[in-house]
Amino acid sequence: MPTILLVEDELSLAFIVQDNLESRGFRVVHAADGQAGLALFRQAKPDLVVADVMMPRLDGFALAEQLRREHGTVPIIFLTARGQTADVVRGFEIGGNDYVRKPFSIEELVVRIQARLQPSGQPLTAPALLRIGQYEFDYPHQRLSRLGHTQELTHREAEVLYHLYIQRNQVLERRAVLQALWGDDTFFNGRSLDVYITRLRRYLTDDKQVQIVNVRGIGYKLML
Repeated sequence: MPTILLVEDELSLAFIVQDNLESRGFRVVHAADGQAGLALFRQAKPDLVVADVMMPRLDGFALAEQLRREHGTVPIIFLTARGQTADVVRGFEIGGNDYVRKPFSIEELVVRIQARLQPSGQPLTAPALLRIGQYEFDYPHQRLSRLGHTQELTHREAEVLYHLYIQRNQVLERRAVLQALWGDDTFFNGRSLDVYITRLRRYLTDDKQVQIVNVRGIGYKLML
C-alpha cells in the first residue's frame, strides 16, 4: 500500500483529500505545515508527497528544496491556488514533479498520483480514461480512441497529451513541460516537443471542438 504524505494547512480540504485517497487504497499521513511535514517525511518515509505551496512555518517550495537535498527521487506534487507562470516554473525548477491547481477533482489528483508512483513501462492496475471532447484518452496504456478507432501513442506522445489535458483550457508553459519531460529546455528538445504537438494535433483533428493552440512566446493550450 503506497504511503502519501499530505502537507496542507487547510484542515477541511486535508480531511476530504485524505478520506478520498484512503478509500482508493492509499495510506495517507497528514501534516498541517511545512516544518511538521518535513519531520513526518523523515519518520514515515512516504512514497510520494502532496504539498500545498502557501503554508505557515515552511512553504511548499522550501519544503520541496529540503526534500530534494535529503531524498532526490521522491515524487512531489504541489497543490496551489497560484497560477502565475513564474510560480509554475519555479516549482519545476526546484524539483516538483507536477502541479494541481485549486479547486481540483479528487479523480484528477488520483490520476496524477498513480502516474508518478507507477514504474516506467508498467501499466496501472486501474486504467484511467480521460475525456477529451469525443475522444477517450487511456493514459496508462497510451491509447487515444474515438468511435471505435484507436490510435496507439508513443510514451512521449502520451506524456505530452497528459500534460496538455491536466492544464486543459489553460496555458501549458513550454519551458515547464520541457523541464518535466526532457529535463531541460534546450533548442533540440524544444524542436522535439514541436514534433509531438504536431502529431497530437493530427490525432485530434476529427473533433473540431478540440484544438491545441499556440500561445506565442509562452506555450500551448488544449482548448475543449
